[in-house]
Amino acid sequence: MMNGFSSQSPAPKRLEGKVAVITGGASGIGESTARLFVKHGAKVVIADVQDELGRKVCEDLGPSHEQNITYVHCDVTNELDVKNAVDAAITKYGQLDIMYNNAGITGGLDFTVLGTDADDFKRVFDVNVYGAFLGAKHAARVMIPAKRGAILFTASLASMVAGEAPHAYAMSKHAVVGLTKNLCVELGEHGIRVNCISPCAIATPLLRKAMGMEKSAVEAMVAASANLKGLAPTAEDVAEAALYLASDEAKYISGVNLAVDGGYSTTNHSFSAVIKNMQ
Repeated sequence: MMNGFSSQSPAPKRLEGKVAVITGGASGIGESTARLFVKHGAKVVIADVQDELGRKVCEDLGPSHEQNITYVHCDVTNELDVKNAVDAAITKYGQLDIMYNNAGITGGLDFTVLGTDADDFKRVFDVNVYGAFLGAKHAARVMIPAKRGAILFTASLASMVAGEAPHAYAMSKHAVVGLTKNLCVELGEHGIRVNCISPCAIATPLLRKAMGMEKSAVEAMVAASANLKGLAPTAEDVAEAALYLASDEAKYISGVNLAVDGGYSTTNHSFSAVIKNMQ
């Protein structure tokens, strides 16, 4: 017997009785989070534009979970789509406890201000910032009367470390952190917690496509530049952080930008790298 549980007891389901909407939930971090949330007892609505992938995630979880997960088409830049995703959760499951605004895009990978394409810049902000705002707005619409709820965002290490992401992406993720903090103040009086997660580079389908590289190549680059050696960061690591922030274990955590980066943001590797190259 340890901590009140026998070695034969199943692990407690940390989201039992809760309902979550996850934008961008058809692949990458969103998919991993959807699967983990269902495993921990939540009922989940995946909101994404990738219809085939979204439905496949639901099917993969099997008949035993068919009442616990559903897919809705949702372009997060379209307010009606976002409203419908939240309404779908209310209609099917009767409540909304967790809104995870995870959908995002990298945009073009030109790191120069002169090379940045204006249309691409606007598209990044539409998805990463306006889309996140709409998700929070429509979650708040139903959470405020209920006097409870958790709103999460996927930010990025680019909100903490400068010069390692294109300008549009870095700016958009700083904006998400700012939105998190503003909403934390506004919605706290209604019992609603608001937090965000800032992952380091992870070999998700989104990043692999943007970089035009295979998963193993991206993982090798991340491992070579990592502060914490011996482990490769995964989408599941971010999902675990989301699970914690969405659960009652974090009932007094709000306004936090949680780095999932193995300590990368705590140091500047440039000086040590130059010294090593000189030796």
